[in-house]
Amino acid sequence: MLDLPSIASAQLWAISVAVLLVLLATDFAITRRPHDVAMREAVGWSLFYLALPAAFGALIWHRYGHRPAMDFYTGYVVEKALSVDNLFVFMLLLAAFAVPPRLAQRVLLYGIAGALVLRAIFIAAGAAVLHSGTWAFLLFGAVLLLTAGKVLREAMRAEEYRVDVDRMRSVRLMRRLMPVTGEYHGGRLSVVRDGRRALTPLALVVVAVFMTDVVFAVDSVPAVYGVTEDPYLVFATNAFALLGLRALYFVLHNVLDRLRHLNHGLAVILAFIGVKLVLHWAHSVWESVPDIPTDASLAVIAATLVTVTATSLRADRKDRVTT
Repeated sequence: MLDLPSIASAQLWAISVAVLLVLLATDFAITRRPHDVAMREAVGWSLFYLALPAAFGALIWHRYGHRPAMDFYTGYVVEKALSVDNLFVFMLLLAAFAVPPRLAQRVLLYGIAGALVLRAIFIAAGAAVLHSGTWAFLLFGAVLLLTAGKVLREAMRAEEYRVDVDRMRSVRLMRRLMPVTGEYHGGRLSVVRDGRRALTPLALVVVAVFMTDVVFAVDSVPAVYGVTEDPYLVFATNAFALLGLRALYFVLHNVLDRLRHLNHGLAVILAFIGVKLVLHWAHSVWESVPDIPTDASLAVIAATLVTVTATSLRADRKDRVTT
């Protein structure tokens, strides 16, 4: 049985959850009245949600030392990179459901709230699995290596990812259970039509986003456990990475499709963390097997993200010149 180390006390958990709920409530209050999001507003909130994890990491460093802080920063970078991939899928879902621009941030916020709940469940489940023994590192490593292979195969095909709303099981199920209106009704998820409750298209897209969150949670939670075994830090990295997605979506909306090599980079990162987990398991069995330190992991992940961003922008510029 593996005893998972953690810097968190019950009080720290309570404070962190309370702050998270306050931030979510603030976001819901902001989006209560649907409106088009100006770039200035989106950039301002994005900077705020980047400053929060930076300050939190500094606080962790001051209170608990270098190692937990580096674990947090590394896990946050991994989660932020994976969350950008989330945004790309969210963008396709919003387009497929023809979500009015003024309702987009409301949909994203519902998706973020659902993702936070799912991550909490998966993090607790992951902690329980790790608590059962070091073999769990081998399992998580295998999951990430398989996922990396799948992501790389899809990236190498260079096929345009499409969302077929009518083929989504969650959407078909919702349509069987309740009638659906043909038009949006502001931020409402349901309305009364002819004396009967009916869903709006907004409810369908929220469910679709939520189901997408399930898929991403399966990849992201093992990835962060590959950086740190502390369930609190895993939760914190997920929470900080997800909180800023609403604003980041509007900042990156016009450039997401230009990051054509992002999935190549994510495949490399997932494979690297998968190997790191396997080596960590092997190190617990044979001490002579090297264990990759967190500082080296952060350097590899950061270098990968910088490289794929640069190559994506270069390829985009080259295509514009040739056309």
